[in-house]
Amino acid sequence: MTVVLLLLAASATALATGIGALPVYALGERIERWRPALWGAVAGIMATASIQGLILPGLREGSDVSLVAGALAGVGFLAIARVALAGHDVEIGQARGVGARRAALVIAVLFVHSLPEGLALGAAWASGTTGLGVFVFVAIGLQNIPEGTATAIPLRDAGVGRVRAFWMATLTSAPQPVGALFAYALVETTHSLLPASFGFAAGAMLALVAVEVLPVALRPGTREAGLAGALLGAAAMAGLGVLLGT
Repeated sequence: MTVVLLLLAASATALATGIGALPVYALGERIERWRPALWGAVAGIMATASIQGLILPGLREGSDVSLVAGALAGVGFLAIARVALAGHDVEIGQARGVGARRAALVIAVLFVHSLPEGLALGAAWASGTTGLGVFVFVAIGLQNIPEGTATAIPLRDAGVGRVRAFWMATLTSAPQPVGALFAYALVETTHSLLPASFGFAAGAMLALVAVEVLPVALRPGTREAGLAGALLGAAAMAGLGVLLGT
């Protein structure tokens, strides 16, 4: 019964990511006016999630060397992904080329990022500490909502519809149930893997922000709006983290 509840909880955190994608579509045609600020928000959300939700917990879990090695591997993962996608005619929704490639990179990096969250959920569930599993479940679920919003912005730019964007955003969190069950079954092994896995996800996300997201958000002429969006996105994620005690 405990494993079933864990699977349901991890699946719910994944669905929260899809729910976070939907508010972007409420903007309708106003998306054009808000685009620089929204891309800035993506940068702020992802950078803060990397530091607050991955790097700091990774440092608490153990080896700094493992965390740094994982982060460097994450940067390498993004570099390889960019090269691989550059050689293909990527198509998402109505977009092709650079916009579709950027959306694909965001999806790939957030997909990778969700695995250590699943590992953390499963390890907390297996810890035996009263209330810890529920707390981590609530924290991850709430943090997944703005991450779903960050996923939706490049998808909306690519012309992907609301229903498809919901399921694509949810798919980015598909590793969470898998990671949660793995961690629950092998909790001791999981603790040794957490620093490197957190570092890997953080490295990939920060590299993505630096080379793909910020250049769009801070384009000449719309730089102020992009910067304002980045600050608001970062503040929202940081505030949520403080509220949840992460």
